Amino acid sequence: MATVNGGNLKKGMYISFKGQPNMVTGTQFVSPGKGSAFTRAKLRNVLTGNTVEFTFKSNESVELLDVATRELTYSYHDDDVVAFMDMRTYEQFEISRSLMGDDVLYLTPEVNVYVLFLDDRPIGVNLPPKVKLKVTEAPDAIKGDRVTAGKKPVVMETGLTVQAPIFIKTGETLLIDTTSGEYVSRAN
Repeated sequence: MATVNGGNLKKGMYISFKGQPNMVTGTQFVSPGKGSAFTRAKLRNVLTGNTVEFTFKSNESVELLDVATRELTYSYHDDDVVAFMDMRTYEQFEISRSLMGDDVLYLTPEVNVYVLFLDDRPIGVNLPPKVKLKVTEAPDAIKGDRVTAGKKPVVMETGLTVQAPIFIKTGETLLIDTTSGEYVSRAN
């Protein structure tokens, strides 16, 4: 098994923590004036969805998990699961909604994503860097409103709310960055 030093942990890595598979959902590297450096990591258990924070010493060895990926097409989601299909074999795979979190708000029918597998079990999704979403609600801009620096909240077809320029109208298709959740541009 491959290992990484605790100081090199990054968001999106899959590690073994207390014998359980976990995804690193956030990190903060701390280098105090006295003593050795360490990394505070937020971990989400891929089996239960539980989240925990843990501090790793920078020289501590952490076991990386061997995660495989497959390109699948998003089918649908409900309150409990998100379903994907392999368009070559028509196999269907389900991921717990709790493991997906807000990432489900970037999924539209028939979008292709890379689903992560650990021991032939789907555990997560790598979203494309940018997605096209249609605006369903865009309030009219208020003339003279410069407090919001020319931005207004718009609601996308999936329920995602994004800060977009004041000229965006209902029915337009926008390009949204999936890592930051921010408006990029109008889509062609």
